[in-house]
Amino acid sequence: MKLLLRIVINAAALWAATRLIDGIAIGGDVAGLLVVAVVFGVVNAFVRPLVALLTFPITLVTLGLFTLVINALMLMLTDRLSATLDIAGTASDQFVTALVAGIVISIVSTVLSAMLVEDDDRS
Repeated sequence: MKLLLRIVINAAALWAATRLIDGIAIGGDVAGLLVVAVVFGVVNAFVRPLVALLTFPITLVTLGLFTLVINALMLMLTDRLSATLDIAGTASDQFVTALVAGIVISIVSTVLSAMLVEDDDRS
């Protein structure tokens, strides 16, 4: 059940990013959005920890701000792996768009997770 809730939270955060930021779009309907959410979740579950480990010294020196770059890279990787997600523009434009989208996705998913996901310690 928690996995399904995480996918829905990711989908909502991705949808919010597509509505707030020009240059990022998800083709199709709700099914396309859910596919992108699953791909994004898989990328964050398997690739992101390795990247975070390899870039830990940079993240430490930048006081954690480099995680924004990591989030943008994970979103760009999701764009490459998914046929329904489209980040428009040149490579530098795509990075800036992905960086801003990563911030939006992080904020929305954090807020929704805090509201919807039950903490095992509270029960």
